[in-house]
Amino acid sequence: MNLLQLMLSGLFLAVQVAPAAMAGPEVRATVLSIGDGDTIRVQQGQQRLTIRLACIDAPEMAQAPHGVNARRYLQSRLRLGSSVTLRPQTVDRFGRTVAEVIGDVNLNLALVEDGMAFAYRPYLAQCNAKEYLDAEFRASRSRFGVWRVPGGITRPWDFRRGRSSGRAGSGTESIPGGRRYRCSEIGSFARAQELLRQAHTYLDGNGDGVACESLR
Repeated sequence: MNLLQLMLSGLFLAVQVAPAAMAGPEVRATVLSIGDGDTIRVQQGQQRLTIRLACIDAPEMAQAPHGVNARRYLQSRLRLGSSVTLRPQTVDRFGRTVAEVIGDVNLNLALVEDGMAFAYRPYLAQCNAKEYLDAEFRASRSRFGVWRVPGGITRPWDFRRGRSSGRAGSGTESIPGGRRYRCSEIGSFARAQELLRQAHTYLDGNGDGVACESLR
């Protein structure tokens, strides 16, 4: 009888613990800066982390005006110093934490719902794929944001592939003013971030949404 009670007790504990063990641990963090439409910097405990928003792909900053619009949208929804919940999934090849970011709403999903980003199909497995695809469908039907162009603008992943294929000639055609800066000549970290906001995206060499980190 004691053995049966012990077995039942163990089964009861297993049922209680299993759901928590399957779920990814959520953590709280404070927003430090917005890099672009799908990258932010946060303070989590003693660490400063770069967060790549999971399951979405926002237009690149060079995809004017859509990249800037996505960044401004995220700035309007995530005030600096505000507290957010992160649902981490993995760490990407740039060392960024890939996560869903929850403020008053799921910001990843809201970006797609309002036409500021696309559902990133190859990476939807860790999110609720149906929610993201349904949100994208509604945005496309309503012609929001990136969907004001029939069929949507060039997808960010295709845009990046095009830029890396060597089609860019002298490399200055898509740079504002035709001038390419070096971090060593900019003079200040703040100025580097200003240039990044003006679509000088080459200053962000590791894609973490921060330009010329050597100037910090």
